[in-house]
Amino acid sequence: MTSGRSLLRFLVIALVTGCGGGGSSSSTGSGIIGSNVPGSNVLSITVNGSLCSPATSASYINKPCVSVTVCSPGAPSTCQTINDILLDTGSYGLRIFKSVLSPALSFTQVASGSGALAECVQFADGSAEWGPVQVAGVRLASEPTVTVPLQVIDPGFANISTSLTATICPGADQSPAAAGFNGILGVGVFVEDCGQACANSPANGMYFSCSGSGCTGTSAALAQQVRNPVALLPQDHNGVIVMLPSVPPNGAAWVTGSLVLGIGTQTNNAPSGVTAYPTDQFGEFTTVISGSAAAYSGFLDSGSNGLFFTPPSPSRLPECSAPNAGWFCPPSPVSLSATNTGSSGSPSGMVPFPIGNFNILVSSYSYVFANVGGSAPGIFDWGLPFHFGRNVYVGIEGKGSSLGSGPYVAY
Repeated sequence: MTSGRSLLRFLVIALVTGCGGGGSSSSTGSGIIGSNVPGSNVLSITVNGSLCSPATSASYINKPCVSVTVCSPGAPSTCQTINDILLDTGSYGLRIFKSVLSPALSFTQVASGSGALAECVQFADGSAEWGPVQVAGVRLASEPTVTVPLQVIDPGFANISTSLTATICPGADQSPAAAGFNGILGVGVFVEDCGQACANSPANGMYFSCSGSGCTGTSAALAQQVRNPVALLPQDHNGVIVMLPSVPPNGAAWVTGSLVLGIGTQTNNAPSGVTAYPTDQFGEFTTVISGSAAAYSGFLDSGSNGLFFTPPSPSRLPECSAPNAGWFCPPSPVSLSATNTGSSGSPSGMVPFPIGNFNILVSSYSYVFANVGGSAPGIFDWGLPFHFGRNVYVGIEGKGSSLGSGPYVAY
């Protein structure tokens, strides 16, 4: 992967492990109802709740789901609403498995020279999504439908062989069940999913021109790339707010919240009581964990189901044994803190966070946790647990609000 905005632009760590409750993630235990913001610019979020499909969600903790509506271009009545779409503030653009799309839908294939434009998006957990870039109508909440390039996830696209798929898109998910979702809605701080790096060079490792059964690397103009649909909205195009309630130390079976489109564009999305942290060209700021002098690339990422970082003291945060290796299993809960600093050198603010014993937590009937984390070298991934109990603002590049001009995050 050689994207100029780095692999972390596409980070979805969907680590899946066994949970003691078993079965559907919303079938047992008690849940927490969060904010229900009224407005045509609001999507409901259910974390391991009714918008998450049981077929893809069993044993998948901290899974934030929304629904989106897709339409055939130029045919506003030919539409389909699809649930089980992973809400991801750490990626950019809409991706939906072909297998869940209605045959009645007909999207427009984006051309690349004499071939068809396709994409391989690789994630930090080793998984990837392969498929064509096509133009569709996309409707979020009750906003106007926007016409946008998206990725149709199709492991068999272009009739390429399994061996070729492994070469150009290693780890490509073969089905929604294997991926853990029907699709991904990336609402992060950028408009396109690669930017100028893919527009300027065919050796970007992401975009391909496919003809017959052959695919070769290609450049992709900004207008051709998979695009953040929020950025194309007529009014609420400058960002989003993720609103999720607090979760107790022992977790919850499910949680509901709201994804509000726009920042300061309507009465229901006016910023209040938050600090904005500018991000760099990679969507990152700086994070320093208390007790450590090391500075890490920090980023907010609702698509990651834990807090992932290099522990300042491995003895305080030992990793779990198999099958949950990689997650932290301290003998007793650990209270930590870290300081985030905007990419421009200011502002700075401390964030306290707890880490519990992963094995103990997931042995319950809960599926939603604010205190799970795991090891990741050289980064600090503020995953979904960071979002609980906060209103998290994501400001899109080049678009302004009272919080400043994007890209930025605020909380």
